[in-house]
Amino acid sequence: MLLRYITQIGRYCLMMKEIFNKQTKWSVMKNLIFKEIDDLIIGSLGIVAFISFFVGGVVAIQTALNLTNPLIPKYLIGYATRQSIILEFAPTFISVVMAGKMGSFITSSIGTMRVTEQIDALEVMGVNSLNYLVFPKLMALLLYPFLIGIAMFLGILGGYIASVYGGFGSSGEFIDGIQREFIPFHIAYAFIKTFIFALLLATIPSFHGYYMKGGALEVGKASTVSFVWTSVTIILMNYILTQLLLT
Repeated sequence: MLLRYITQIGRYCLMMKEIFNKQTKWSVMKNLIFKEIDDLIIGSLGIVAFISFFVGGVVAIQTALNLTNPLIPKYLIGYATRQSIILEFAPTFISVVMAGKMGSFITSSIGTMRVTEQIDALEVMGVNSLNYLVFPKLMALLLYPFLIGIAMFLGILGGYIASVYGGFGSSGEFIDGIQREFIPFHIAYAFIKTFIFALLLATIPSFHGYYMKGGALEVGKASTVSFVWTSVTIILMNYILTQLLLT
């Protein structure tokens, strides 16, 4: 089993190298990139906005309900919401959700092309199929921090609305908590993680779709496996980056 994992890692590294070889013409690549932006980024705006807003509200409510001591200041609701959303929820939790949405879409679309021999047809025509299929996804996911920025804003907004209109604290107290002891590097830390996660979201599902074998049933299995491994890798990288950047 260990040997199989090492083989898969080696094949993944070789795939990463091959993606940047023998570039497809820009006139063709440009249209592919815009299509991937539409499918992966714009297509994910709705689910990201919905989840971020309501989870931000839940974080604020749970924080407020645990502040039972009247001596504890109410601004801690805003402070805890900001820290939770910026440091972990927006970059990490949303990325795990996107591993299911984006990852399954990428794996199934490339896997279907493999099953229907469209990838073989590209190779016969002299096209670098990895560059043609995976490179546009990498370029599209350079805009992934834009999604995470929206998630941060809507998460804090959801916390604000839940706290103020739920009667847990005043608007001034929540805003004071958001501003108190703010460390700008936390934003940089969140976006550094986001760029790494974007790379994983583009390449791991592509790897599982590109190298899958079998028929339609195996496409579904490959989508499940890619979701599991993308999620595991994101969580592992989250731990490593937190150790490197925050300690």
